[in-house]
Amino acid sequence: MERNLQSAKRLRPVDLARGHGLSTQAIRNYEAAGILPPAGRTPHGYRTYTPLHAAALRVFLALLPGHGHPTATSIMRAVNQGMTDQAFHLIDGSHAQLLDDRRTLQAVENALHDLGVIATPALSPGSVATPAPGPTPAAHPTPTPGSAVVSWPGATFIGPLAGELGIRPATLRKWERAGLVRPRRDPRTGYRVYDETDVRDARLTHQLRRGGYLLEQIAPLIAQVRAAGGLELLEAALCDWRDRLADRGRAMLTGAAELEAYLRERG
Repeated sequence: MERNLQSAKRLRPVDLARGHGLSTQAIRNYEAAGILPPAGRTPHGYRTYTPLHAAALRVFLALLPGHGHPTATSIMRAVNQGMTDQAFHLIDGSHAQLLDDRRTLQAVENALHDLGVIATPALSPGSVATPAPGPTPAAHPTPTPGSAVVSWPGATFIGPLAGELGIRPATLRKWERAGLVRPRRDPRTGYRVYDETDVRDARLTHQLRRGGYLLEQIAPLIAQVRAAGGLELLEAALCDWRDRLADRGRAMLTGAAELEAYLRERG
């Protein structure tokens, strides 16, 4: 079948390029990269293509949205070299990455659900530091006479926050070293002070850790929360993320259909 298609109607580079809004140079680049099978040559040295090349181009362009340029290129190169098992392995990798991305999205959505998607979460009564001098929360040293206590609204110390989350203070310090929480220091006592944003980040980190995510996996998600300006704004970003994952999944189906047709044409 491949020989029949290769010997069929001759196509010029411009014939392949025109239908997809590409340049003829792009067609030559695709051939050089192995995305297209090697072109034939006229007696004068001009490239000639066939319907098989046109089919290969359609497959590559269909694979792009779901797999990305590097993987789509590797898939086509493997197919054109007769290494279909390698092509299937690459496709499996893309599907595995999509599944992993879906699981990450689900973990974040679950964490937001558990948090109630509150933009400025606060700890339970009795665990928030008050602006007026007085006894400090349990598990935290009492400031010395005349020293100032925390005056930021909704702020708390490491002991109460750890108790609220059911973790050890050492865990919060580890999260701080990883950049997941960024408490300030009381200017008089030097104690760590966690404001509402820190509490939010600590709660989200806690939920993701319970879901089995590593600190290095959580860090970019916390960065997204901060960049979005809070959990409520992040929810809209997650909806967009979900839509993009769905688009990617459908694009993979389209690419698979085109690739299957191409494999049948090659014989």
